[in-house]
Amino acid sequence: MILQRIPDNYFEIAGTGFGLLASVSIAAQVHAEFTTHVPSTVSSAYAFGFFFIFAYWTVYGLRFKRPALWLTNGIASLMQILLLVAILRK
Repeated sequence: MILQRIPDNYFEIAGTGFGLLASVSIAAQVHAEFTTHVPSTVSSAYAFGFFFIFAYWTVYGLRFKRPALWLTNGIASLMQILLLVAILRK
């Protein structure tokens, strides 16, 4: 299979890049929530659920020493906490 020929570090680099891109998109939502004064359309249950998902993958990445997982999901977890704060403030 062609995927087997690709070195692991290429996947780590790509995974880190895509994970950081996901965190940037969460940051954009956090910014929107803090700068608009209308009620949030994002449910706190949705944001809380994703916090747990990101937190799990952070721990998984730490356990298996995969920076692409623990670094990006750790950042995403922090972004989700900020998103929850923004949602709950409204």
